[in-house]
Amino acid sequence: MKKVLILCTKNSCRSIVAEALINKYLNNMRAYSAGIEIAGEIDPYAKQALENEEAWSDEYYSKTLDKIIDTEFDLVITVCGDAEEKCPAFPKKVEVIHIGFENPEGEAFEAYEQSLQEIKEKLLPIVRKKMS
Repeated sequence: MKKVLILCTKNSCRSIVAEALINKYLNNMRAYSAGIEIAGEIDPYAKQALENEEAWSDEYYSKTLDKIIDTEFDLVITVCGDAEEKCPAFPKKVEVIHIGFENPEGEAFEAYEQSLQEIKEKLLPIVRKKMS
């Protein structure tokens, strides 16, 4: 099974959404997510959007990279500029790509739904192609 890491600044929204969507829609892959810094909690609107998509699992939580740095990933994707700039070196050589998305934090719930759809439409096909 291929392992994909989604890296963001705080691991509270975009990276969690991407992790959940990959795990729901892409076969033979396991996605993980982490943040450069810790938010401590998942944005409630992000969780609600994932619940509406039937992609939420209680296994998702906000964490920093140090919790999973020893996992050998097949692909790392940064989804924000801060994570792209601060992406660390990994113990095993791994391809790192950037697919940026606007942060809906502080916006109405509709912005979170739109962000989820953008991640689903833009990120999933790239991951599917890279991991095939």
